[in-house]
Amino acid sequence: MLALECRVADARCGRRRLRVAPMHLPCSFWFLLLFAAGGLMLFVHLQDLSEMVQQQAPGMKFKGNSRPALRKDLCTEHKEGVHSDPGLVQRSSSLIHPVQLPATELTRLSGKAAPHVGDLDPPRVTKRHRKLLLKNTGHAARGDTTRSSWDRLLCIQEARKLLVKEVCARYRSRGPHIVMPKHVSRIFVEDKHKLLYCEVPKAGCSNWKRVLMVLEGLASSTQEIQHDAVHYGNHLRRLDSFDRQGITHRLETYTKVLFVREPLERLVSAFRDKFENPNTYYHPVFGRPIISRYRVNASQAALRTGAGVTFKEFVQYLLDVHRPVGMDIHWEPVGHLCSPCLLDFDFIGKFETMQEDANFLLHRTGAPHNLTFPSFKDRNPQAERTSTHITQQYFAQLDASERQRVYDFYYMDYLMFNYSKPFKDLH
Repeated sequence: MLALECRVADARCGRRRLRVAPMHLPCSFWFLLLFAAGGLMLFVHLQDLSEMVQQQAPGMKFKGNSRPALRKDLCTEHKEGVHSDPGLVQRSSSLIHPVQLPATELTRLSGKAAPHVGDLDPPRVTKRHRKLLLKNTGHAARGDTTRSSWDRLLCIQEARKLLVKEVCARYRSRGPHIVMPKHVSRIFVEDKHKLLYCEVPKAGCSNWKRVLMVLEGLASSTQEIQHDAVHYGNHLRRLDSFDRQGITHRLETYTKVLFVREPLERLVSAFRDKFENPNTYYHPVFGRPIISRYRVNASQAALRTGAGVTFKEFVQYLLDVHRPVGMDIHWEPVGHLCSPCLLDFDFIGKFETMQEDANFLLHRTGAPHNLTFPSFKDRNPQAERTSTHITQQYFAQLDASERQRVYDFYYMDYLMFNYSKPFKDLH
């Protein structure tokens, strides 16, 4: 009897639990729903806070609606390629692929962590960088520059500088790197707009000197400055003419500018200018020793004047470790001329996109609005400009081994400045 009463009591308790359970389900359901909603709101709040912190980080103050997430899409869309000439062939393989920019340049722009390369430090964004690159992008640049092209050029600059840093970190020697006067001997100073321009011959340097003279107030227009005034007038000071304190101050506070050109095209341009046209310096100083050393049965007239050096003879001189006369700035690699691994240039322009790059830089540095980069040819204006097609014609005079050795001579320039192999048979 007692056992039966216990079973009845248990049955009643079970029914009671069944009746009560449905009443607790709505409470649990609403608790979970509120918890999920609160978590979602917290996630959104933290996401917005994260973006705000990224935008307001030191040295990265974007104006307007520029946001890091948008810059990733922007830089992916405007990813820089090599100057598209039909004669240029992409590299098949290399340690750092010079045709397709490393993935690190775009991951860095998107705010993601980039892979470490050697002892590479992330590029430091300083006050002068902000002044150059992050001014109000709402104003239009010279000509028909739009906001889209403005942002594209900013991304290209970041990519170019990052690639130079990666190549330098991989190949430069370890140990202290001290800037000496010889490292800045090719740099011209423009104090008014705080520009430092490293001269690279055959990459628009004559017209760049004209621009600097106008900025300095030495002339009202680039058109009125003659060739001799540009190269022999000594109107612009070089950085090595200052004392060490003056050099250091300008390197730290001025905008350092470098313009480069496809290396073999630059070499052919130099040869055509100095050896195929009358020249009272290069013919006797370089031409005579070259002809004497590399030409069999040279005529007395050629030995006396130094005129008529062939491109093959010139290349023999260039590649000779015991060359009869020293190097010259017109065909010296940019890596030696301007020390880009040591000086950390703020702006890297290219001859192939000179007008766009130069006018973009002039606008960013506050140059007068009516000052644009001149497009006229400095010397021998009637002669056809050196192009990819002309460069190929000259290098067709060489055998495959000589072409390879010339390419190896400029190999670091090809790596640092993202130029592709100019011939298919190169390795």
